[in-house]
Amino acid sequence: MKDLEKFLVGSNVSIREVMTCIDQNAKGIALVVDENRRLIGTITDGDIRRAILDGFHIDASVRKVLDRRTSTSYPEPVTAPVGTSDADLVRLMNEHAIRQIPLLDDEGRVVDLALLGDLIKEYESPLTAVIMAGGYGTRLRPLTEDLPKPMLPIGDRPLMELIIKQLRQSGIRRVNITTHYLADKIKEHFDDGQDFGVEIKYIDEDRPLGTAGALGLMEATEQPLLVINGDILTRIDFQTMLSYHRKHNADITIGVRQYDLEVPYGVVECDGPRVRQLREKPRYSFLVNAGIYLLDPSVHRYIPSGERFDMTDLIDQLIEEERIVVSFPVVEYWLDIGEPVDYERAQEDVRNGKVGIELE
Repeated sequence: MKDLEKFLVGSNVSIREVMTCIDQNAKGIALVVDENRRLIGTITDGDIRRAILDGFHIDASVRKVLDRRTSTSYPEPVTAPVGTSDADLVRLMNEHAIRQIPLLDDEGRVVDLALLGDLIKEYESPLTAVIMAGGYGTRLRPLTEDLPKPMLPIGDRPLMELIIKQLRQSGIRRVNITTHYLADKIKEHFDDGQDFGVEIKYIDEDRPLGTAGALGLMEATEQPLLVINGDILTRIDFQTMLSYHRKHNADITIGVRQYDLEVPYGVVECDGPRVRQLREKPRYSFLVNAGIYLLDPSVHRYIPSGERFDMTDLIDQLIEEERIVVSFPVVEYWLDIGEPVDYERAQEDVRNGKVGIELE
C-alpha cells in the first residue's frame, strides 16, 4: 500500500493546493475525499492543464474543476474494488486512456491507488531528446567562468545529470546534447552516456546558433523531438506531454508556465482624461515559455542548417503559415536556473526532495 496521504485532498482546497499535492506525489493525480476518506472525485494534471487554459486562476476552488468534469465524457472517476487483478487494472487503464485507478472498499473509501507505472515496469519512449547546453551562462558568472551552466553542481551532481536521470526515468534512452562553451567539460563527464543509462550524441556548434539553430545540424527524426533547455529542473511528465501533442495533432507543442505579476500600486484605467476604474494592487496572470518543446518531424524542414536560428523564429514562422502550435501548461515542479538566486533555490529544492530526484 502506498503512502496515500500524499494523494489526498479535501474538497475545500484551492487548485493551487491540488497542484502542490500532485507535484509532491509526482504521480499526476490527487484524490478528493470527504472526512471519512470516501472518494468524491479525482483531479489529474491534465484536468489542471485544461482548467488553466480555460482561464481558471490557480487560487480558485478545486470544486470548479470537479464541476467542469460533469460536462465531460467521464464525469465520474474510474475506480476499482480492492483486490482487482493487475491484468484487469491494466485493461481498465487502456480502455479509459488513464494511468491511475483508485481502489475502494465496499463503502467507497480509498484504500489504495493503482499506477500504470507500477504495473508495467519497463517502458522505452519513442522520443529522442535534445538538451540545449551551448550557452555561456553569463548571468551566473563567476560560477560559470570555468564550468558551462549545465555542469554546475546541484549537491554532488551536475545539473545536466539530473536532467538526464529524469529523461531516463521517463523511458527516454536517446539523448543529444548541443555544445559550444566549454564543451569538453560536458563530454568528459558524460562520454557516450553508457554509465548514465542513455545513448548520448553531441551536436557541436562552431559558433552560437541560437536556441534552435543546432537542430538544423541533426537529421530529421521519425518521431517527435523533445527539446529542453539545459538549465531547467522540472518534474514534467514527458509522456503526458507527448500524448497531449499527438491528441492536438500539433506541429510544435510549447511547455508554458503560469506566472503571476502583482503591481504594487493602484492602477488607474483611463479613457482619455476620464478615469474609468481604479484597481488597487491588481494581479495579472500570464503563460510564459518554460523552455520545453515537442517538435513534429515535419518541422525539421523549417530549421536552416548551420545558421543562427531561435526557437521564437521557428514558432513565429509556423504560426504565420497557420501550422498547429499548441501550449502545454506545466503544472508540475519547474525552475529555470538563470540567476544566482535560482541556483540557490535549486540546491535547496533538490535537497528537500521537491524535485523528486535523489542525490546519490
